[in-house]
Amino acid sequence: MIAALVFFLAMQTPDFDSVARQAAEVRDASRTDEAIELYRRALELRPGWKEGLWFLGSLEYDRERFPEARDVMRRFVASEPDAGPGFVLLGMSEFQTREYARALTHLQRGLAQGLGGREEMTRSAWYLTAVLLTRFERFDESMEVLLSPRFRERRDARVMEALGAAALRMPLLPAEIPAARREMFSIAGEAASAFAARDDVKAATLLRQLVEQYPDEPGIHLLYGDLLMKSRPEEGIEQMRRELEVAPDNIHARIQIASEYVREDKSENALPFARQAVALAPGASDAHLVLGQALVGSGDLAAGIRELEAARDAAPKDSRVRWALARAYFAAGRKADGDREAAEMERLKSAERKSEGSR
Repeated sequence: MIAALVFFLAMQTPDFDSVARQAAEVRDASRTDEAIELYRRALELRPGWKEGLWFLGSLEYDRERFPEARDVMRRFVASEPDAGPGFVLLGMSEFQTREYARALTHLQRGLAQGLGGREEMTRSAWYLTAVLLTRFERFDESMEVLLSPRFRERRDARVMEALGAAALRMPLLPAEIPAARREMFSIAGEAASAFAARDDVKAATLLRQLVEQYPDEPGIHLLYGDLLMKSRPEEGIEQMRRELEVAPDNIHARIQIASEYVREDKSENALPFARQAVALAPGASDAHLVLGQALVGSGDLAAGIRELEAARDAAPKDSRVRWALARAYFAAGRKADGDREAAEMERLKSAERKSEGSR
């Protein structure tokens, strides 16, 4: 009697290998909904099946069931902590569920681990990383990604819009760009691309077009001013001042104006803008850096060193800050401190050169 019951239950319980095989067959036949159900059944029988978790998460993502894909991929990476594609797919799912901080962390981790030659996944992961960096106001990092060789040959409309958002320093995701302003963002992206390629003539033409079409939009005069600073700094400063009329709280415009005055040995002119930048963004390393430089340049070494130390604390890996602080220490007769900062600057510069050579 017991033997018969055991035989009966065995006949009613699906065999894992059989269900897994069926799941693979219907997946190969593009019968996605059936494959999802079969993978779910197989995972009920063997919850730790890594291959099943990967395929189920991928299929849920393809079906745009992003919360389900996210939950499955969290299980997958818990069992495969070195799987780059798993972290990327998790990050892509979290982007869709608007868990942006987690998404950025997981995308960056997956890219760092490597995706094993998955070119389209790699491109999508870098694109989402860039737009999230923009959303978190890490504009320079976002532009570095979008201007890198991986996008050089394929800067389509969506990439140009994302590049435009970073160049205009607007923390918007692509879906948040107003339809009436998409052309503005695209032109800004084209200008930033031309600027990066050192095609200053094309960049200037596009930026003049932007200034004429959108004179009262935040970011336009800032972007044009950035271009002008290296060749016609007086006009660059004028554009930055115009930006402050449009966007009075713009920190970057103040930093750019102050930095140019420091370069011209006009520290007294730099001080008001640098102080305003620090007041508006007390945690911004660049604001403390330029204020420190302006104070040192105006003869107030002690206050300048305090600001440069604040910049170092905010951005310990910034070689510019280390060098400015080293020079200030030397000027104050603090040779040991100056030597330490100069050595750290050299170490950071060496790491930067190695990183650039590996790209």
